[in-house]
Amino acid sequence: MLISEEIAQKAKKIKLLILDVDGVLTNNMLVYSEDGQEHKAFHTRDGHGMVLLQKSQVDIAIITGRKSQLVANRMQDLKVKHVHQGVPDKLPTFLKLVDDLNLSLDEIAYIGDDILDLPILIRIGLAITPADGDDEVKSRVDYVSPFSGGKGCVREACEIIMRSQGRWQQHMDFFLRETL
Repeated sequence: MLISEEIAQKAKKIKLLILDVDGVLTNNMLVYSEDGQEHKAFHTRDGHGMVLLQKSQVDIAIITGRKSQLVANRMQDLKVKHVHQGVPDKLPTFLKLVDDLNLSLDEIAYIGDDILDLPILIRIGLAITPADGDDEVKSRVDYVSPFSGGKGCVREACEIIMRSQGRWQQHMDFFLRETL
């Protein structure tokens, strides 16, 4: 993973990673069964990256415009404490979260894929979009992931933060430990 020194310096400061859901944690497709049940697919490596990032003392939050029990269940599985769903105007929720957690804007990373994410993306320390993010978003973020939404962009962002903060190796040491 090769990132610029500027991105590494921004990532070094991050204490909170905020994620959109559709188009970031999922492939941006809504699938409904005949009985009207919504289905979403989440990338397991994105989830594992989120778990490792939280173990590295970086908090995670979700701010999404849609409301879904699937998202609530997945975030509960991943032990994400700050889950805000059904938020069409994300900025007020974002500002309250920043205030509640007593963070500065440069301590926050956000991954968003569409123009409704721009009010947050233009304010924070590290702005990221997936490879398939909207062109208006791509032109305004610090980093465009080579991975699409729901296909590893969150995992990559988590690794960038952990590596920049010198916390990646502790996880590698754990998984590569010798067993008796």
